[in-house]
Amino acid sequence: MAEAVVITASAIAGLARLSNNRIVRNLVAVYVEVFRGTSGLVQLYFFFFVLPVLGVLINPIPCGVLALGLNFGAYGSEIVRAGIVGVDPAQREAGVALNMTPRMIMWRIVIPQAIVAMVPQFVNLSVELLKATALVAVMGIHELTYTGKVIAANTGWILQSYGVALVLYFCMGFPLSRVGRALERQVTKGLNLGRADQ
Repeated sequence: MAEAVVITASAIAGLARLSNNRIVRNLVAVYVEVFRGTSGLVQLYFFFFVLPVLGVLINPIPCGVLALGLNFGAYGSEIVRAGIVGVDPAQREAGVALNMTPRMIMWRIVIPQAIVAMVPQFVNLSVELLKATALVAVMGIHELTYTGKVIAANTGWILQSYGVALVLYFCMGFPLSRVGRALERQVTKGLNLGRADQ
């Protein structure tokens, strides 16, 4: 669920950062800078402990998903923005030459090429998100780290409990990390070939 929030927030904020509307750009810039410039753990505490004081009640799991999703969405928005900006300007010029509208150029020419460059970065962001799920243990959510903590407290098997949790995180994160690196190499190779052809 958190990944869906990350992708949605990334896409909306990333595109909004490129908006012609100055107010929209500034509002999104505030969101991005606040969430990138503050601790993810503090954000979790804010959502979980402060919002109820303000009258906003959210269950622990949706609260964790929202906090992590918005945090990583802020980082993802920069991936989206950089991916779009990184598309060769000549591609846009070709769209203009074909009498395409700015909207058509964006959705039919720029976005498809930008997505190719974004995918490896989003895979890497997913690895970081996976590791960050350990933070929601502070909210009492029964995820992997919290379960290891409970087992360690009940059995005294501290090394075994946290050792198994460590291995499980590695088993989930390492394959994703390798996929991200492989995709990054493929994208870089493809972009280099494209420039060579030009």
